[in-house]
Amino acid sequence: MQAHNPRTSLEIAGHRIQPGERRTIDIPAALLYTHAPVALPVQVINGREDGPSLLVCAAIHGDEISGVEIIRRVLLLPALKRLKGRLLAVPIVNVFGFAARSRYLPDRRDLNRAFPGSERGSLAARMAHLFMREILAHASHVIDLHTAAIHRDNLPQIRANLEEPSCAAMARAFGVPVMINAPLIEGSLRQICNDTGKPVITYEAGEALRFNEAAIQAGVKGIIRVLRYLGMIPRGRTSRNAPESHYAANYSTWVRAEQNGIFRAAVALGAYVNKGQALGYIADPFGESELTVEASIDGIVVGRNNLPLVHEGEALFHLARFDSVRRVAKYVAAFNRELEEDQGWQGEPPIV
Repeated sequence: MQAHNPRTSLEIAGHRIQPGERRTIDIPAALLYTHAPVALPVQVINGREDGPSLLVCAAIHGDEISGVEIIRRVLLLPALKRLKGRLLAVPIVNVFGFAARSRYLPDRRDLNRAFPGSERGSLAARMAHLFMREILAHASHVIDLHTAAIHRDNLPQIRANLEEPSCAAMARAFGVPVMINAPLIEGSLRQICNDTGKPVITYEAGEALRFNEAAIQAGVKGIIRVLRYLGMIPRGRTSRNAPESHYAANYSTWVRAEQNGIFRAAVALGAYVNKGQALGYIADPFGESELTVEASIDGIVVGRNNLPLVHEGEALFHLARFDSVRRVAKYVAAFNRELEEDQGWQGEPPIV
């Protein structure tokens, strides 16, 4: 486990953060056509004691906004006053997309396909290069926060290279119901972290451009568990980690629409389904032609299309298969009940 030297300061974009200091820095990123500056914001907490350097980032896809709220809540934790190591919090990586409520940068490029980037390339390449040079270079561990794409919803899940022991350990510590051994995608933040030896996990939950209180709470609690696992914050006298998730999917697949039409879903996220079970129905506006959408495997619904208007070939349900599907289904149900019983966050009312 890589640790930083507590006797040294940290320099980001010409700003020096001393041990024991907490500071928000705006890293110059670009200029708009109006000559107005665009900055990449990062909050740095540089602990007085030795420990890992954890980067938590969100909104690499600009419309995936739940991670912004997750990071806001994490930064309110009183335990961070006793942080060991460093916490680098970047709630909005794709500042252009976030401002435009768009997944992409203004040139329609995907920032999460642009790493490691370059100083002279496209806007995406330059943003990726800046992020790597000024922020990622200082991290020893990474948590990347995402949601499903627009009009889709994801069950809280961790995606990681579970064949890498350090990534698998972080994934288990996060403690959500489902882990998926996801392949590395060329140009993604996960791939570049893998290539540079930084353990990284991706948290996926909720829907683009929407807040989901349960998904947010699960993300906050997961980050707290990882901070405790890494020894960066104390466990406290009464606090304890939730049981670690040991349920890794051995296969996942999308069930797709076989015809155009109006889609009516019949199962919820987290549901246990059997192969051949009706997941929903697609019909024309008159009801003269109706098709039943059936599960292709026994599994858990970990992703779902929320848009009733679908085209042939469109992804409708993401199903994950496990060695013990029924056991995972019980864990998912218990996990969801626990989140529903929570009343807000540290005195704040829940988002409804």
